[in-house]
Amino acid sequence: MMRSVELFAGAGGLAMGVSLAGFKSLAVVEWDKWACDTVRENQRRGYPLVQEWPMHESDVRDVDWSSIPTDIELLAGGPPCQPFSMGGKHKAHDDTRDMFPATVQIVRKLRPKTFIVENVKGLTRSSFSNYFEYIKLQLEFPEVPRRAQESWFDHLLRLQTEKTSGRMHGKGLTYNVVATLVNAADHGVPQKRERVFIVGTRSDLNIDWHFPDASHSEDALLHAQWVTGEYWERHRIAKKDRPLLPPRQAARIKRMAAAPPSGLPWRTVRDAIADLPSPHTRAAEAIRDHRFQAGAKVYPGHTGSPLDQPAKTIKAGDHGVPGGENMMVMLDGSVRYFTARETARIQTFPDGYVFHGSWSETMRQLGNAVPVALGRLVASSVAQALIKSELTRVSESYQSKRVAA
Repeated sequence: MMRSVELFAGAGGLAMGVSLAGFKSLAVVEWDKWACDTVRENQRRGYPLVQEWPMHESDVRDVDWSSIPTDIELLAGGPPCQPFSMGGKHKAHDDTRDMFPATVQIVRKLRPKTFIVENVKGLTRSSFSNYFEYIKLQLEFPEVPRRAQESWFDHLLRLQTEKTSGRMHGKGLTYNVVATLVNAADHGVPQKRERVFIVGTRSDLNIDWHFPDASHSEDALLHAQWVTGEYWERHRIAKKDRPLLPPRQAARIKRMAAAPPSGLPWRTVRDAIADLPSPHTRAAEAIRDHRFQAGAKVYPGHTGSPLDQPAKTIKAGDHGVPGGENMMVMLDGSVRYFTARETARIQTFPDGYVFHGSWSETMRQLGNAVPVALGRLVASSVAQALIKSELTRVSESYQSKRVAA
């Protein structure tokens, strides 16, 4: 059995991906009441993926970890992104919501074989470069904690010295840490959502891991739309109703006609929601979380997501209507807000999973979530690496005993 603990679980996107990858959750921790109510509502309804989760509505710093065994297979979570978000205040280590120090403390306490940490692309911006390096080094050397009265920058310098000296390698708890900037659309999610995944594997286990290769591409989507027309035929869009080829793409399309791209096409908004009835219709009344929300309009910085492209990043929203950018742009240029169910589709939550709270509260939960399919992809790759490592260890132990005999 592969055991996991999920931190900052929110509405459960990454945790569901971890469960789908075959891990059994020993603790799922989230402090926000509304997000916890979403998970509890699905547990009450008997939703199988979450039914047995041991849910903790708590700050991760207040959890008693004594009941969780050390050496679990996976620790996963997405610390609050607001300190590093493009739309936030960019305060990083000066933001009280920075939970990376708490995450490192839990790694030090639980000594997991692997960990997955997800956060926003903003973490990689140049103004945060030193702090991003600091985060990675803390996760690499969790047993070199910050001293009393020591600034984070002085701690960074000390960690850099530990790394270059090599003193810690092979001694104590250390991790091989890989940070990858990922576009979810490249992995089959109908959304151009760029996020950083920081994955660590415990150094003593010799785990061979790398981020999964991209399976989908924009080139393949353009080829399906403008070279073969397969995309429009699949969606039964008549030629007279199809948009015109964007002039700026003409040369690119010509090249692809001569040399077709490999792989699968990016999934679009239309791909994700094609079988859902319009929220304006009576048929929509039978679908949970699929209600029309009035008031959508275009303004600078909020232009919505074209129907035949992957959605722009689903946002939680800070000002005005939460998720103000979360609009669909029709072929005629008109816009409307995504319903909560459509947004859940774009975030790859299963249809049977329901959300607790108003439309704006649900959109906040969805905007903060990890797409379930992306969480599953990353967790599955880690599970495979863990299994391979364990098989290698057992084989080597068997061979050693044979030689000794």
